[in-house]
Amino acid sequence: MDGETETKRLKGTGARFAYETLRDEILSLALSPGQLLDETTFAERFAMSRSPVREAFIRLAGDGLVVTLANRSTIVAPIDVQSFPKYVEALDIAQRMNTRLAAELRTEDDLTRIARAQETFESAVKGGNHLKMSGANKQFHLAIAMAGRNPYLSGFYERILDQGRRMLHLHFDYLERTHDGILLTEEHAAMLDAIRVRDVERADALAHSHTCQFRDNFLRFLQENHGSTIALGGPARPL
Repeated sequence: MDGETETKRLKGTGARFAYETLRDEILSLALSPGQLLDETTFAERFAMSRSPVREAFIRLAGDGLVVTLANRSTIVAPIDVQSFPKYVEALDIAQRMNTRLAAELRTEDDLTRIARAQETFESAVKGGNHLKMSGANKQFHLAIAMAGRNPYLSGFYERILDQGRRMLHLHFDYLERTHDGILLTEEHAAMLDAIRVRDVERADALAHSHTCQFRDNFLRFLQENHGSTIALGGPARPL
């Protein structure tokens, strides 16, 4: 580790670096739900002391991404399936409101951004990489949210997408294996068309249908993989 890096970390960036790296790896499932997190291992990996790693764990616990057990060990938080119905309710409201506003208020520049995001998503689907599909899907929907001109609603929507990122990754993993990603490209294209012609009601209906498709696929995934190594917070409940 060079002197410049050491100086930056002494100013407090070490904990932030550890936090951001671990957060990204947890959200992308590079660190699996239920996986044991050892301070010493990560301190060695990041070439820093255990203190900033411990601070990162505390922040991640505040985000609900890690859990400290009774024996003081830390694990990646299980995915809380029991909260899934409530999550879908919030996602549906955010998705519908932002899509409605986009259909009403979009500009030609907005349409260009949404179309480009859709092309990126289609490319990810053709490439068959579920992590790229998941990331491109988020950018497509955020492009729609930006077109709605309401930073409060778009900010809420982005937080909802981030909070469900692990479930969304599992969803796209399922689509990759079942080769159903093409259905999402068709749904995205229909949403873009509704926004283009300013059909607010159709945009709303398509956004709701899109949420239902995610819900149904994720529940199907759980039914097929409930006995897998994925750590779940509780049994799935029908919506």
